[in-house]
Amino acid sequence: TGVATMKFKSPPVNSLSLEFLTEFSISLEKLENNRACRGVIITSAVPKIFSAGLDIMEMCGKSTEHYMEFWRAVQEMWLRLYGSNMVTVAAVNGSSPAGGCLVALSCDYRIMAESPKFSIGLNEAQLGIVAPFWFKDTFVNVVGHRTAERSLQLGSLYPAPEAHKLGLVDELVPEEKLMEKAAAVMAQWLALPDHARQLTKTMMRKAVLDRLVAHREEDIKNFSSFISKESIQKSLRMYMEMLKKRKS
Repeated sequence: TGVATMKFKSPPVNSLSLEFLTEFSISLEKLENNRACRGVIITSAVPKIFSAGLDIMEMCGKSTEHYMEFWRAVQEMWLRLYGSNMVTVAAVNGSSPAGGCLVALSCDYRIMAESPKFSIGLNEAQLGIVAPFWFKDTFVNVVGHRTAERSLQLGSLYPAPEAHKLGLVDELVPEEKLMEKAAAVMAQWLALPDHARQLTKTMMRKAVLDRLVAHREEDIKNFSSFISKESIQKSLRMYMEMLKKRKS
């Protein structure tokens, strides 16, 4: 059919670790280089979670070199996904905070399981960290400036019905119909000539992509110096403790 399905399978919550991000980027590159592949549906093989976002373990108690390598991998994933020539459809079959939300935002179309138990949003502020400018730009392009500003300052996570109202996701369907709907949407997008769609996508997204490419090294340095601060490390440790207590 010319359509690939990529399923995240890194239990328990599909955290975006360095290894995960590297594999994700390599998989996207392989699909991009495969002439027969015109689209990819991205979903999760782990129940109730799409992706919990960036792996906090990669940002806690590590060396500056590690933080820089990790951040470069996050950038690489986004540059590949947001700039992909393929049609990208996110089939969001569980909660999708922070970096998980970024993955969904970077796709051309987002379909989410309609359960109010599943939420999505860029909630970095809740962890005491700041969503970088390119997360913000991607978010603004989907929901508009005012909604993005309020959501980012408050670190809001939206239940699926509210996310749909805000335009954060394009469509809600019952969970069991999610993949069927993703395939139907994909067919609709692929009915168009690739070149016209690809050129239009590039025109719409180029300025945002170029902005990161131009400031990539600076962005990596900013991230590593910010995440190395003792106050930020303390916030992350407290957040991890809170997660451990929740589990127990």
